Amino acid sequence: MQKEQVIIVGAGPSGLAMAACLNHHSIPYIILEREDCIASLWKKYSYDRLHLHLDKQFCVLPHMPFPDSYPRFVSRQQFVSYLDDYVSRFKISPLYRRTVESAEFDGETGKWIVKARNLGSGEVEELEGRFLVVASGETSDPFTPVIEGLNTFPGDVLHSTRFRNGKAFQNQKVLVVGSGNSGMEIAFDLANHGAQTSLVVRSPVHILSRDMIYLGLILVKYIRVNLVDSLMVMLSKLVYGDLSKYGIYRPKEGPFFMKAAYGKYPITDIGTCKKIKSQEIRVLPSICSIRGNEVVFENGTTHPFDTIVFCTGFKRSTNVWLKGDDYLLNDDGISKLSFPNHWKGKNGLYCVGLSRRGLYGAASDALNIADDINSLQ
Repeated sequence: MQKEQVIIVGAGPSGLAMAACLNHHSIPYIILEREDCIASLWKKYSYDRLHLHLDKQFCVLPHMPFPDSYPRFVSRQQFVSYLDDYVSRFKISPLYRRTVESAEFDGETGKWIVKARNLGSGEVEELEGRFLVVASGETSDPFTPVIEGLNTFPGDVLHSTRFRNGKAFQNQKVLVVGSGNSGMEIAFDLANHGAQTSLVVRSPVHILSRDMIYLGLILVKYIRVNLVDSLMVMLSKLVYGDLSKYGIYRPKEGPFFMKAAYGKYPITDIGTCKKIKSQEIRVLPSICSIRGNEVVFENGTTHPFDTIVFCTGFKRSTNVWLKGDDYLLNDDGISKLSFPNHWKGKNGLYCVGLSRRGLYGAASDALNIADDINSLQ
């Protein structure tokens, strides 16, 4: 008996993992991608010095290991090469430049009807499948906050997806807004290239080294999260000291608890802390407003800048095109359901990589979903 078709939305790492797992079960699928390539965030919208923040054993996709020659922390270029090889190995052929306009379950036929606009021809194509997998990613739509007076700023304003490296910013006064991993790394890169770099840190953050995070990921499998967190905070204090004098504060809740509860990752330090302590990077509080090239901060200070780089994350637009789902995904396109059952909705709807668990979580989701779909065939 012929197996029912699956429609996958998104050809980033999550969608590719899903396709490979379906391929493993000989389940037919169609994969839709709005860009003109796989993994567009990695290929077109990431900064040059980006590396996977976790050890490669936590970032591998199903059914194909990283090459033995790859280092523990895989570079952007190496990861892109791995994904290209992954596509070749599993013969994944996405339909590119397809923007999904609607996806709705038809109760009469028991199938999902997906309407996608072909950006090449302009036509709307209609597809149907018994199963629908949302794999459009947590980092799909760049987000820039609304700030009073931003439109008066005369310099360059860019999102982190448009930043490549700091070469073009030498001797410029650059403000990096956002203190997640991207913001910290971009500030580090700018300082390395001779920019006068400032970094907005609005909220308390945990800062850990790569080895601390690796140790924590191993320990959390065997001992309670609160004990792991206590160890992580102690190690962080020993290595980095008290950063409050520089404008950086630690949260009251532990790093691994916050990751599990809120999807908030600790900062993986690659040298940014050293530059903050040496005052090569200045830490500033939240922005109140912008007046021309002058930025006003909540502590009352005002500083001029030539460029502003927003490392303020992403939103998701799933709620615009996914119709009739009030069970699986919230308004921001993240799974409402708790781990480990966060990937399965109703009527054959699934999501992969939308639980704030990184590549490791996406790989696990894809394996679970493929097994579930196979059991329903």
